[in-house]
Amino acid sequence: MEQQETAKKDSFWLPLFVVVIAAFAAILNNSSINVALPKMMAIFGVSAEDAQWILTAYMLTSGIVIPVTGYLGDRLGTKRVYLICTAIFTLGSVLCSLAWNNSSMVAARVVQGIGGGAMMPISMAIVYRIVPREKIGLALGFWGMAAVCGPAIGPTLGGYIVDNLNWRFLFTMNIPVGVTGLFLTHLLIPEGPLRKNLKFDYWGFIFSTVGCFALLLALSEGTNKGWSSYYIVSLFTFSFFTLLLFIIVELNQEQPMLDLRLFKSRVFSISVFAGSLITVGLYGGVFLIPLFTQNLLSMTPYETGLLLMPAAIVTALMMPISGFLFDKFGAKLLAATGLILLAWGTFKFHNLSLDTSNQSIILFAIIRSLGMGLAMMPITTAGMNTIPLNLVGRASSLNNVTRQIAGSFGIAVLTAVMQNRQAFHAARLSEAVSATSPAATSLLAQLQGLLAHTGAGIASKGAALGILSGLIAQSSMVWAIDDTFVVAALFIFIAIPLSFFLNKPAKKVDLPGTSTNA
Repeated sequence: MEQQETAKKDSFWLPLFVVVIAAFAAILNNSSINVALPKMMAIFGVSAEDAQWILTAYMLTSGIVIPVTGYLGDRLGTKRVYLICTAIFTLGSVLCSLAWNNSSMVAARVVQGIGGGAMMPISMAIVYRIVPREKIGLALGFWGMAAVCGPAIGPTLGGYIVDNLNWRFLFTMNIPVGVTGLFLTHLLIPEGPLRKNLKFDYWGFIFSTVGCFALLLALSEGTNKGWSSYYIVSLFTFSFFTLLLFIIVELNQEQPMLDLRLFKSRVFSISVFAGSLITVGLYGGVFLIPLFTQNLLSMTPYETGLLLMPAAIVTALMMPISGFLFDKFGAKLLAATGLILLAWGTFKFHNLSLDTSNQSIILFAIIRSLGMGLAMMPITTAGMNTIPLNLVGRASSLNNVTRQIAGSFGIAVLTAVMQNRQAFHAARLSEAVSATSPAATSLLAQLQGLLAHTGAGIASKGAALGILSGLIAQSSMVWAIDDTFVVAALFIFIAIPLSFFLNKPAKKVDLPGTSTNA
């Protein structure tokens, strides 16, 4: 009898592997598309603004789908919903690989986003149903590898495929993974309990869908349209009042779609807030480092990916280790140590210059990854462990939609900071190298003399001015990226004190007002 119980507890590893691989494929695919956009722009004959919708369509669709996954998992069963999501994601991959123009690609990405967006929250709910609570930290450590390693490995893989293979392979490679995932999920993953008496929260769904769509659209388009433009301000205003109505409806709904009363748990609230701050820091590195290496050091996306590969490997190794340590010691010490390393590693990037060696970039990225690997899963698991098992699906949806918004917010804020600081530094440098500046006059004379020797002749003065202008733009961008890393580090520093309010609770807490009849 004891042997059977042990075998039952150990039997979750293969199903867990199936869940991790399928979720990883979805995240990896989405993060690898960025590097293929220039290729698609050329093939489809569209502008960068039109091609950007290939990314935006997936993000918006995911943001709309995530809130409803908790209800669907409870009503239809987590296994059945996961099978449907995998099938839709695979179908979307097929459609993407067959796209003949930008509009068909955007439509196919919407289909992909319906399946891919729901896979992470529903997979977390599955993990909680198949893994014994005393091993949940280790299990979520493996599960979390998909969320953290996908964005790190995606650009490397995407760069290699675009450079050496056909861009359509970015999508066709998902098809065998999806088909295999469907078969193994059906075979290995048990179905969760169904709650057939649940009522669908129509008003909650409408308000969350419209509100999240408007908010995510404003965050993604703010940089292009202008944050003070009528279009963006209207979107933010509309999303604010719509989400306010959503909150009112959910707090007065007996069976809400997103159970906001879960935030009555202090540990869960701290976990979600700290996780959102970490997400901003994570996306800061994913967004800023490639900008520096590709735009300023002239590296290809593939070369940038190889440069960051050691850090991705460190994260992959640390996630399950931190999960194991969480099961032994709780979240407080791990989270605090990890956040300090993550904040320090992020802050160290504020000294980047054109002379920074690849070894320094690798070292700082590894420090960041050590911190990310130590902090991310203990913080998430500590919060989720306070939630009753029958509400885990709802908590997972709430957690994921919050981080989706945090990621979009982070990229939007950091982009705005970088652009403002770049303009600031460019203006200051332009003042410093004015026509009356002795240093500027001397440099221009030297450049003009060098260009004259190359045969530039009468055009040498204009060429020298062009070179000087380029140097100003280059230096201002370097300093702007450095400043933006300081802001990204600040978000993570804010999360450090929160870690001291976390710990692994002795038992899960029943939240007042959240119990529902199964």
